[in-house]
Amino acid sequence: MLRRRTVLVGLGGGGVALAGCAGVRRDGDGRSDRPTGTESTRTTERSDTMTEFTTPAFEDGASVPTEFTCSGNDVSPPLEIGSVPDDANSLAVVVDDPDAPSGTFTHWLLWNLLPGTTTVPKNVPRRRTVGSLDGARQGTNGFGEIGYRDPCPPTGGGPHTYRFTLYLLERELQLDAGTERDALFSAMDGNRVGRSRFTATFGRR
Repeated sequence: MLRRRTVLVGLGGGGVALAGCAGVRRDGDGRSDRPTGTESTRTTERSDTMTEFTTPAFEDGASVPTEFTCSGNDVSPPLEIGSVPDDANSLAVVVDDPDAPSGTFTHWLLWNLLPGTTTVPKNVPRRRTVGSLDGARQGTNGFGEIGYRDPCPPTGGGPHTYRFTLYLLERELQLDAGTERDALFSAMDGNRVGRSRFTATFGRR
């Protein structure tokens, strides 16, 4: 199995602001999708936490395989999660693109994973509640749809970086499935124990 680097991005007692860009998506189904805006909610982690968060599908920092992009099958990649600290009682996953031209673009919102979750399988169904993940909930991505949607940057604009971030939460979120990004980050504010991240790139010629 490939070995990947785990990146610690937890900030003990500090604030975190994420901001970036998103562009227009045009793919084979004639869809034209624009960014949903920037995410500027400030959140605080109470401790620096190292939890391994990887995928067996590609190395940290490598190119996203075609299967998981708009040039392929548009399915979510498998994820692997290591042991979490005792004060992490729930997990959330956010996949986004900070490199598109008009604001951080959200590709996947998944939360209320159990703290004992060690794997998230490939091709998670695009349902508001995922029974195979013990009722974990999915939100509305930047395309206005539920679940994972593929990296699909503008043609000829160079590769974008895609961030796969695991948030370790003190408590389960009382948040309706289908919620959008800003509401998710607002709900996580003051609730985060730490986070781990890996990245990948993808571009279209």
